[in-house]
Amino acid sequence: MTADRDARLFVLLGVGALWAGALFGVVGSWQHVVPGIFDAVPFVKARPLHVSLVVAWIFMAAVGGVYYYLPRLVDAPLHAPRLVRLHLWLWVGTGLAILGSYALGRFGGREYWEFPPWLGAVVAGSWLLLVYNFFRTAFKGKGPWPAYLWMWATGIAFFLFTFLEAYTWLWQRPDDNVVRDLTVQWKAYGALTGSWNMLVYGTSMVVMERISGDRSVARSCTAFLLFALGFTNLLFGWAHHVYPVPSAPWLRILAYAISMTEWIILARIIRQWRHTMQGAIDHRGQLVHRFLYASELWVFLNLGLALLISIPAINLFSHGTHITVAHAMGSTIGINTMILFASVFHLANDARGMPAVRVADTRWGFRLLNGGLMLFWLSLIGAGLVKGWYTVMTDLPFQQIMERVVPFLASFAVWGLVLFMGITLLAWQAVRALWWTAPRSTATTRSPVIITPPPTLQS
Repeated sequence: MTADRDARLFVLLGVGALWAGALFGVVGSWQHVVPGIFDAVPFVKARPLHVSLVVAWIFMAAVGGVYYYLPRLVDAPLHAPRLVRLHLWLWVGTGLAILGSYALGRFGGREYWEFPPWLGAVVAGSWLLLVYNFFRTAFKGKGPWPAYLWMWATGIAFFLFTFLEAYTWLWQRPDDNVVRDLTVQWKAYGALTGSWNMLVYGTSMVVMERISGDRSVARSCTAFLLFALGFTNLLFGWAHHVYPVPSAPWLRILAYAISMTEWIILARIIRQWRHTMQGAIDHRGQLVHRFLYASELWVFLNLGLALLISIPAINLFSHGTHITVAHAMGSTIGINTMILFASVFHLANDARGMPAVRVADTRWGFRLLNGGLMLFWLSLIGAGLVKGWYTVMTDLPFQQIMERVVPFLASFAVWGLVLFMGITLLAWQAVRALWWTAPRSTATTRSPVIITPPPTLQS
């Protein structure tokens, strides 16, 4: 099927973007330790290359999964298969233009979207093709939507909204001021991460349903409660990013209250921890389970960190330090990348109709990725603690503070190399499986696990 091939190509190019983004991350980390070590790619270019490529990995792997899984979930073909290829090549062309603009030093955007704004118009236009294809296809299904379809729908709609909101700075108001501008920008970027989280978490629920055969979980009250909680955080949880901004007090109070609701998720994870660990032992020989259990471990660790830095007294020390970077890396690699690798390998195996990648093929990549990430994450937290303490509690000049941070940055750079080796090994296995995967015949493309959802929710 043409749509399936294009969906796999989305994922394949996303894996390539992950590897390249990790490479530029290594370059940027060593430039902190040994200034001038990579003169050909200065930090001002390495950073946006790293960020844009990793964000591209998240969206391309998630969108490829949506295009591949959606027809199987609703038991109907994609509404417009040819638009998948158009969407793909628009993204590829725009992506190459963005990388070229960075390489030439031609910027013009803001955080995350540092490329010239006109390229953003192409990204938004191509996203409309996904919006059209998703909703026209999803409405072909019978019965109430399971939680993952609501997650995908929310993520797809709100990415477009937050992406456009991030460009409101192009239209200056006569009464505009720096406080409003900064608040709107950080609101847009905070909600943006919520939109891609919806896409990724919906994908994780789909993969779990397909490998377990248990259709009740995604239709349970618990699944919809967690969706509602995630959606609320997408709408309002961003505001803890602007604690230092002199914005309205009610905004900070609301942000604090919303952020603290995530303790519900943490409490649930702790309560289920014994079952999670037993499940990890029971399924230690199954490839996809390993990545899903690893993502749950990182949810536990990173959510705990996120809740702590959402407390204003702690945020005073952590804001603008490497602790924020640790939180971003824990979310992007520990949670999102683990889930997306689970989806990538499941998709490759499903498309071939037999195991394309086995546990033994990914053992060293999995160990290096998770072990390197753990020490990488702890090094960033250590650097942030030192910088935050000396910044708030002393009058030392910035240069002297950073001299105390250097040992932690050196550790962060070393473990970043280990993390990169793990990504390289896993990316190779994913590319090998996706590139040489022969599509199934149209008679066998439907999943035997998915059936029409029941008319009522199950608790």
